[in-house]
Amino acid sequence: MYMFKKAELAADDPGSFGAVKTAIDAAFAPGRIADFLRSIQASGLRVRDFASVLGKGLLGSSTAGEFTRLGPSDQGQLRELYLSSLERVEPKLRQKFFKLYAYY
Repeated sequence: MYMFKKAELAADDPGSFGAVKTAIDAAFAPGRIADFLRSIQASGLRVRDFASVLGKGLLGSSTAGEFTRLGPSDQGQLRELYLSSLERVEPKLRQKFFKLYAYY
């Protein structure tokens, strides 16, 4: 059986790309995800609004600056990483933060 494997694209700016990727990975780490979701809730943001989450500094104070230095391809990959990380949050935690995940 053939399994789909996502193609890995090389980053144009590995330093900035790595910094933003590390910030996203840290926010979704098992011990930190609840605090991250709580901070989004407290800010009144929508969880899928990556630009607002980034702009409010919820992924780190320098992360937005690093992100703006990147080209469109790298930015797209990081947005996709963020959104796919949101979908991998365990169902129990997603239920706890249901209003963040709801479309309204």
